[in-house]
Amino acid sequence: MSSYVFSAQSPKGFEATVQAVTEALKQEGFGVLTTIDVQATLKAKLGVEQRPYVILGACNPHFAHQALQADPDIGALLPCNVVVREDADGAVHVVLMDPQAVLGMVARPEIEPLGGEVRSRLQRVAESLGRGWSA
Repeated sequence: MSSYVFSAQSPKGFEATVQAVTEALKQEGFGVLTTIDVQATLKAKLGVEQRPYVILGACNPHFAHQALQADPDIGALLPCNVVVREDADGAVHVVLMDPQAVLGMVARPEIEPLGGEVRSRLQRVAESLGRGWSA
């Protein structure tokens, strides 16, 4: 796995995983601001068949507010993206942006603790899915 994401494999089907991830995000103080159905978009715009693939734009208002107070331009790095995708073999994966790595690009000391706390919360989301996750 790359240095800017971590992931988990879900034991559930695609739709059930999207619901489980949304609920786990809620338990950690995040809301889902956007849902991008990549499968439907590629079908509509390009006529391309794609396995189920959704990008959830997750935001924790408390931490987002703190980050915006420290650097108003940091909104370009928000929200935290969470991908739920299905492989050709039917395995469902959840891939989460690593906010510590992404916010580390800002190189501001007041942002660093936020990235670590948000990362911890998103790791708990991954762990809640029941199968092993990888950083």
